[in-house]
Amino acid sequence: MECKVKWIDGGMSFPAETGSNHAFVMDGAPDAGGRNLAPRPMEMLLAGTGGCTAFDVVEILKKRRHAITGCEVSLQERAETEPKVFTRIHFHFRISGKQLKPDAVARSITLSKDKYCSASIMLGKTALITHYLEIVED
Repeated sequence: MECKVKWIDGGMSFPAETGSNHAFVMDGAPDAGGRNLAPRPMEMLLAGTGGCTAFDVVEILKKRRHAITGCEVSLQERAETEPKVFTRIHFHFRISGKQLKPDAVARSITLSKDKYCSASIMLGKTALITHYLEIVED
């Protein structure tokens, strides 16, 4: 896996190109010299972690033929003082579908947390990670 990040002179914007040939931009807050044109790098880290675990949960439930129709993960928390690392992260899963079994959905989250989601496993080395599950019947 690889990624190239380049600073654009004149602000605090950083375009990134990934090894899979995708591009995105990160920017800083105005009080740090940015122009607030794109997500912050730490927001991207948190979003990537949410995407990683959501991917796992959906994939596991689909492979096991559960009628999942939606998956939303909200993540929150960060230290207030420098270096402002993630010290606690709370994952709120909102999974929708038809006749989803709570045990099966909870198991998919546990598998992601303990085995498959590299991002949350890595962040779990320094942050307390908690989960909450909400199932919505379609």
